Amino acid sequence: MTAFNDESGTGDALRRTLGVSRRRFLSTCTAVATAAIAAPVLGASPALALAQDRDRGQDHGGDVLVPANKRGIILYTVRDATGRDPLATDLPSGFREVFKQLSRFGYRQVEFAGYGQHANAPGGANLESVGGAKLLRSWLDEYGLRAQGNHGFIPPSWPLSTSDLDTFKKHLEIANILGMAHMGTGGDPTGSAYRADWDVAADKWNALGEIARREGIKLYTHNHDAAYGFLLDGGPLDAQGHPTRSSGIRKLEYFLTVTDPKVVWLEMDIFWAHVAQYKFHTYMAHDGSTQENVFDPAGLVTRNNKRYPLFHAKDGTVNTTNGMGYDMVPFGTGVIDYTTFFSRVGARNYHNPMVEQDNAPSATDPGQSLKHAKIGYDNLAALRKKRH
Repeated sequence: MTAFNDESGTGDALRRTLGVSRRRFLSTCTAVATAAIAAPVLGASPALALAQDRDRGQDHGGDVLVPANKRGIILYTVRDATGRDPLATDLPSGFREVFKQLSRFGYRQVEFAGYGQHANAPGGANLESVGGAKLLRSWLDEYGLRAQGNHGFIPPSWPLSTSDLDTFKKHLEIANILGMAHMGTGGDPTGSAYRADWDVAADKWNALGEIARREGIKLYTHNHDAAYGFLLDGGPLDAQGHPTRSSGIRKLEYFLTVTDPKVVWLEMDIFWAHVAQYKFHTYMAHDGSTQENVFDPAGLVTRNNKRYPLFHAKDGTVNTTNGMGYDMVPFGTGVIDYTTFFSRVGARNYHNPMVEQDNAPSATDPGQSLKHAKIGYDNLAALRKKRH
């Protein structure tokens, strides 16, 4: 695909929606080197972290975009740290020590990505149990952290098997012990492009969401780029009887209309939403014409604000050669305009942004993921409303 076709105006439209100036866009595309990221000090005291919270989150009043108590991180970002052997390193390892370090940075929320850690860490390898949850909760409380979600178990069966239902209920119990308001998954409701399959997915999520609601939990799904591609819902059928053309409705936009807003919620991964913006900006309409529809992630959130209690705050630099439009980088060091995004969506005391970087762990620098977590916290805390 030819990215950002300036002759057609698509490139300008995409750049405007991304909030990236032409000069910044071109300089980013042609850059051959990037500035080195300075390694943070991992030993700041809890008192210092609390002082930083006050300075960054409260003393600036109405300017701050992400309040101190809403600054979170998904533990997938530091999965190498929770998974490493504490007997073989002086670096933070296992959930307890990682919680301690994240608290020192200033984080006040975490989103789990499962409950496994190294077997030599306190509590053992698998904390996916009532007892394990109680231990995790004690550590969260010890370091002033709140669990805000988990990318965990969503039953694969539909209709639900007895085994899947029992496992789902166990995860809801764990979520309640941990004090989560939300529980979710890292995958899309379905990988299909067809409306009929999204209708089935909506039936399943409505049922699961109702079960979760009865336990006091908001159930959410998480997007990758494909879920914000266009739904195939009309036009000529292919050999298998599937529609081949689109009304211009995006898959998750349709999902929002066919799920119950009282029981089904969404977590927008802002990076992958911008990848979708880059990849899916034209579609073939039912009449065979090619139409343009540039995705506006913040616009979708503002139209459905209460449906999006969580975000993944993940950044990227422009790369028009990899098929995605971006390379993933530590939060705040890329080109995605988070100042504009958070300003537009508002409701700062409702949304819960979780810093994420899929590629933060390093094979050559064991401390890199925690260094990048610190960079992410500092840049999230530094976001301020634009002054007019």
